[in-house]
Formats: sequence, structure tokens, C-alpha cells
Amino acid sequence: MTSPSTRDGGRPGVRAQFVALVGLLDRPLASYYLVLGCSMLLLALGLTMVLASSNVKQLQETGSAYTLLQRQAVWMALGLPLMWLAARLPPRTFRALAYPLLLLSIIGLVIVLIPGLGLTVGGATRWIDLGPVQIQPSEPAKLSLVLWGADLMARRERQGQLTDWRTLLIPLLPVSGVVVMLVMLGHDLGTTLVLLSIFLTLLWVVGAPGRLFVGMTGLIGLLVAILIVVEPYRMQRLIGFLDSSGDPLGVRYQGVQGKLAIASGGWFGTGLGEGRAQWGFLPHAETDFIFAIIGEQLGLVGTLVVLGLFGLLAYAGLRIARRVKDPFMRLAAAAVTGWLSVQALVNIGAVIGVLPITGIPLPLVSYGGSALIPTLAALGMLLAFAQREPGARQALAARGPGPVRRALSWLGLARR
Repeated sequence: MTSPSTRDGGRPGVRAQFVALVGLLDRPLASYYLVLGCSMLLLALGLTMVLASSNVKQLQETGSAYTLLQRQAVWMALGLPLMWLAARLPPRTFRALAYPLLLLSIIGLVIVLIPGLGLTVGGATRWIDLGPVQIQPSEPAKLSLVLWGADLMARRERQGQLTDWRTLLIPLLPVSGVVVMLVMLGHDLGTTLVLLSIFLTLLWVVGAPGRLFVGMTGLIGLLVAILIVVEPYRMQRLIGFLDSSGDPLGVRYQGVQGKLAIASGGWFGTGLGEGRAQWGFLPHAETDFIFAIIGEQLGLVGTLVVLGLFGLLAYAGLRIARRVKDPFMRLAAAAVTGWLSVQALVNIGAVIGVLPITGIPLPLVSYGGSALIPTLAALGMLLAFAQREPGARQALAARGPGPVRRALSWLGLARR
């Protein structure tokens, strides 16, 4: 008589396989491999979809279908070594970088607002034009706010100064307010929402009182409402989002085309490079609406894979925040997870029509180096923290040298 956990000559049943799979998540390096694996898969998918969404337009404009693919590959070639380096840095290095990076981000955000230096695209002034490249200072500002806020709150927690609401908000609130205000002056609502989510995540993790947290959430909601009302193009977007019977060729055009692209993909999609939206029907297909291209060319299955990868990435980030002992690592890991999760949700929500369009990219997938490089640095930091979970160092030591060190050893260039 076979046991209930086996089928077909002793092979593990579905339940036993599921239990074994769940057991893998309890291993010390589970967070490390989840962050690394999900990041690499999303990067590979993003590079593929940048080509699939931009080949026709780039062929018409530049004579080569691979222009944006090559640029994105260059950004990846710069970002991946940075991620590798960040994964090997100790937490004290990230804390040391917090203040200089915050200062540089604020300077960059001020430069954007200087007439003649800042570049306005799509109603938002968020770029510095340096000729061959364009830099968006609001992207590294996200990472700088994470590092600075986590360092500040960790110091306050170690000194036992988090019992009063004033020590919770000062100077976190005014400094965060300066960064948010500079981004707001550039009319960048999407990045403003992400920065505010980082601020709220830090308050949540340090255990802010419920009334304070609810009050700050309400204040942020009021601020976002004011930002929408004072800008006519944002108000038009909101009206177009709320009024489904509006002009489909006007302010609702991008949203309608995005939903049509997803709907035409069906279960398994039209195939890579076989979509209709890439022929100029969908504006900003390679950036803000790349999820619509995924839905069209890879179908519902492709979109669920993307959602699953972001879900696993969020789980890994929260697992790191829960398991590490150091307050700075806990706060920074949670803030990075909140940043990437909120940005992905806002982007995907706008594409599928459940949120208004705000114009922020899908992390790791959308085209753009200004967003990609800080994101890879943040993920490298998560990898560094994952290596400091309980039992992780022992597991790394038991694993032996990596392929690079083994190759150097074979060549006699490293100690065995």
C-alpha cells in the first residue's frame, strides 16, 4: 500500500512537492536568490520588450530597429556592476553615502528647475539635458531618501528617541518635504507618489502611532488632490479616467490604446514583435506603457509572470526586513520594497485602467537608464542585507567559492 504522499511508483505527490517548495523559502539564502533571480528575469524581459515595443518606431526614425535596445543594454552594462558592487558593501558604507547622495539629489532637482537647464517632457520638468544623455535627478533622489531616512530613524531608535511624535517627524518630515516639493515644482506627480510612499513606509516600520500615520496619510492625500486640481492636464487625465464615455481620441487615447493592446493579447499573446500597438498606435510604449506591450505580445500568461516576479521580489524584500537584526538594514530594506512595489502597482494600475495615468516607468522593465541604475543599486543593497540574515553567512561559506573565484583559481590568479 502506497503512502498518501507518493504516487506512481514512489514519486512525490503534489502535496509533498508543494511542501518541499515551501521549505525552500525557509532556507537562509532564500531571500538572496529570490532578489537575484527576480531581478535578472525582469531585466531580461525588459530588454526583450524594449526591442519589441520600439523596433518599428526606431527603424523609421534612426534607420535601425535596435537603437533603444542598444542604449538600454549600455545602461544595463553600467548598472549590473554597480549592483554587484553594492551587494558586497557593508551597511556602514550605505549609511556613509546617505548624506552626500541626498545633497547631490537636491542639487540636481534644483538644477532641473533652472530655465534653460531643465527639459520638459510630457508636461513634467524632470530632465537635465547633457547632450548625448539625459539625466533624471528624481530617480536617485528615491534611493537617497531611503538611505538618509533609514539612517536617521535607526539613530533615533538606538538613542531611544522614537517615543515622541516630534522626534518621529523632525527632521524626517521637513527634509522629505523639501525633496517632494522640488519634484512637485517639476510637475512630476508619479515620482511624488513614490517619494511619499517611502516616507510613509519609514514611519510604518519604526512603529509610528496609528493616529499619526493616519493623519500623515490624509495630509498626503490632500496634497495629491491639490496637485491634480492645480494642473489642467492632470485634471483632464482624471476626468478622462473617471468618465469612460469621453473622447477616445483625446485625453483618453493612451489609456484606451493600452487596454486595447492588453485585450488583443488573449491568453498567450500575438507573439514577440507581432503586436499592433508597436506600429505607433500606443504612445510611450517602451516606457510608461510597456506592460501593455507585454499583455499584447505575451498575453495574460506574460502579465501574470510579471506580476508574480514583482510579488516574489516584494516578499523577498519584506523577508529581509523582518529577519535582519540591524535597524538600518530593516528600515532600508522595507523602504526599498515599498518604493519598487508602489511604483510597479501605480504603473500597472494605470495601464489596466484602475488608476489614473501618472507617467512613471515599470521598474527594471521600462526603457531608461536614470531609473534603471538607482534601482539596480537598491537591489544590490538588498542582496547585501540578505547575506546578513541569520545563517546566511554560514550557508555562503558552505557553498564554497563562486564561479569567478573558481575560474581565477584554475588560472592560478587567486588563492584556493
